[in-house]
Amino acid sequence: MNGPEIHVEFAPGLRVFVPQARATGSLRTATDGIAGLGHVVESLGVPLTEVGALLVDGREVSVGHVPAAGESVTVRPHTYPQRVPGAPLRFLLDVHLGTLARRLRLLGVDAAYESTDIGDPALAARSAAEKRVMLSRDRGLLRRRELWAGAFVYSTRPEEQLADVLDRFDPELRPWTRCTACNGLLRAAGKEDVADQLKEGTHRTYDVFAQCADCGRAYWKGAHHDQLEAIVERAVASRPDRGA
Repeated sequence: MNGPEIHVEFAPGLRVFVPQARATGSLRTATDGIAGLGHVVESLGVPLTEVGALLVDGREVSVGHVPAAGESVTVRPHTYPQRVPGAPLRFLLDVHLGTLARRLRLLGVDAAYESTDIGDPALAARSAAEKRVMLSRDRGLLRRRELWAGAFVYSTRPEEQLADVLDRFDPELRPWTRCTACNGLLRAAGKEDVADQLKEGTHRTYDVFAQCADCGRAYWKGAHHDQLEAIVERAVASRPDRGA
């Protein structure tokens, strides 16, 4: 680019995307005099899904603003909780976020998940068709224009990923209401309804069951229930106004 040079300052949380700005938080860059500011910011490494506001010399501008020479740009993150207007809040997760998907479902959050790599175009198309917020650590995927909405998952640790998504979007929590395998809704079931899925010891020991209305999978308070209960309790305690 040989056009106007501008000064760009990034909020601390966004500097992870811009290695050349990590030391000082800012940089100078040339533009082409044609592209909008949103394109310039993305070309520097920050997905627009992570940009809450763009300020030029202290005034907020749109992503289409064409920078002029000498302008000072501030790139701010979203304020939390981030609102996604136009559809019920629900998510779509890529193939690398299976544990996060299951934990969101455990909390009753609508979280679709692709267990195989169907490719970025198909994921973006599903996000748009079903109006789901795309959660991913793939910056290229989050830059696709056809996405309904998206969010970068900053951590690689499932417990931190879950906390970040809950803090960022503040979804309503309805623990124990979704199938962790397929995202379908659970309903109460009698032992006779799920008998074909039970081993002899389980059939003898447990009397309370639930079953997925979509895939038919049976659920009961088995050996791992205490671990799952701990995940639910931490999540609900962190946002008492949004729990079930």
